[in-house]
Amino acid sequence: MRLFAALPLPDHVRDHLVSALLPIRTAAGPALRWSDPDQWHITCAFYGEQPDGITDDLLAHIAAGVGTPFDLCLKGAGSFHDRNLWIGIGGEVSALHTLMAACALDDAPEHHRAHMTVARVTRTAARPRFSPSLTGEFVHALSVYSGPTWTVDEVHLIQSELGKGRSGGPLHTVVGNIFLV
Repeated sequence: MRLFAALPLPDHVRDHLVSALLPIRTAAGPALRWSDPDQWHITCAFYGEQPDGITDDLLAHIAAGVGTPFDLCLKGAGSFHDRNLWIGIGGEVSALHTLMAACALDDAPEHHRAHMTVARVTRTAARPRFSPSLTGEFVHALSVYSGPTWTVDEVHLIQSELGKGRSGGPLHTVVGNIFLV
């Protein structure tokens, strides 16, 4: 089973971003493939393929490293290699990085920027006849975005089944959660 640890978004945070993205979605047309807002999350650690029965061990590992609740917000935007569009994270980011390190399975420093991917460039738009900075204008438009603050008080362990979600995307199912106290 393919697993990862993630922070869920409260409904009001997700709904605020959905509204903010409406003009961008219209302007992008078919050039971007948008992820399902019901699947949005902030990944803390990706575990990849794991054997069945590992969930209790992973939940214990996460529980051993969690701290107290902290506040985050969605803030700004960016793109990795001009292939996707992501929303950044603001608030108590140092607490988030500490949590991400605690969720990781090894001691190697992660080169991971806290973010939430919302869209990817489609194969058609990635052809050479399109601008190499396709997402640049959208990153610029969303650079001032600042969503509502929420208190992070739980981490989900999620199973990801590729191709089983809406429109052929991944299907994410929560298989366990740990509360921050």
